[in-house]
Amino acid sequence: MCRARACYSLSNMRTNEVMSRLEAAVSALGDVDVSAWPEDTLKEQLGELSAALVALDTVLSRVADEVRARGLRIEEPVSA
Repeated sequence: MCRARACYSLSNMRTNEVMSRLEAAVSALGDVDVSAWPEDTLKEQLGELSAALVALDTVLSRVADEVRARGLRIEEPVSA
């Protein structure tokens, strides 16, 4: 049997882990600078890069749609 408090803690721990993983992914993507790649390298990697970008777009769209389906808005943070 699951107590409400224990379930909340477990769920919250998973949520924190997911947020940490999302932040790590954003950080890793922020380090990508294809403008610095040699033309030959970009051409060689274009297929894989395209597949990765399409996969990212698909997943990000799904997550955003799930947030919007719950009646919430996704807003850009306002810089200070």
